[in-house]
Amino acid sequence: MDIDMVYLWVDGSDPKWVEKRNACIGKPTDELENCKGRYADNDELKYSLRSVEKYAPWIRKIFIVTDNQVPKWLDTTNPRIRIVDHTEIMPPESLPCFNSTALEHQFHKIPGLSEYFIYGNDDTFINQPVTPETFFCKDNFPIIRLNYKFCRKYFVWFKLNVLGQTINSYARIIHNSALLIEKKFGKYYSGRNHHNIDAFIKSGYVFTRQLFDEELKATLRNHMRSENDIHRHIYPYMALATNCGHLRYVTQRTSFRLPIHKRELYKKLLKYKPILFCMNDSQFSNDDDREYAKAFLSEYFPEKSQFEK
Repeated sequence: MDIDMVYLWVDGSDPKWVEKRNACIGKPTDELENCKGRYADNDELKYSLRSVEKYAPWIRKIFIVTDNQVPKWLDTTNPRIRIVDHTEIMPPESLPCFNSTALEHQFHKIPGLSEYFIYGNDDTFINQPVTPETFFCKDNFPIIRLNYKFCRKYFVWFKLNVLGQTINSYARIIHNSALLIEKKFGKYYSGRNHHNIDAFIKSGYVFTRQLFDEELKATLRNHMRSENDIHRHIYPYMALATNCGHLRYVTQRTSFRLPIHKRELYKKLLKYKPILFCMNDSQFSNDDDREYAKAFLSEYFPEKSQFEK
């Protein structure tokens, strides 16, 4: 099978982009939805592409979804690279879009995208040699990787209704997607997004988008991440509900998330040598953390890829 890869990428220091962002949703805050770490570019994409060339050379094409931007170091003449502007996949009422959740619902609109594709943010990396079978089984259905969470639905309900506490917007939007699948198919999936590279089937995307078209319209109208968004995990949940995907719970040896402000986790990453890892920037990170992460990646993936000038 032909398998493509999709990335989201933004350069949050670009003056034109900053002006557009400030006019639409305001300057960055300390909140999860609109923090500096959500838009900071630490050259992760460069090193992620190095990991792809090193460990997954069989990937056919690489689509990079951006907002009228191109990484300065990227060789756009490489036939395997395709820059996809937001205007190509988003409806006019969604623009400008600073909501990655909304963008993720439009991947099936990417021109030329293959039926089978994998998706990762620019801060996700392949860390060992992988094959198509790492992401798709012999029946061509995707492997659905989740973090195991016991009775998450009841935990969320107890926290909200008994303890009177809140949950962060990221947990909320995942919960929203699980509730939609439960309403339609009678099953709530407690497993939570492993925050790493996932596998998808484009026709499954289209079917899910059609089935939940009304529910997803609100997400597409949100210019920044909001609590009423529906997380992209509605697609793997849908695959599981319709017996079109294979569930695999992750461990730290298969999928490792490293919040870059937690320096002690770098040693753990080197110890476990996971198949996939993510270096997650957030509202808790500062510029020193970002410089440290960039230095680590430049040493970890030192060889220039064919995708660089």
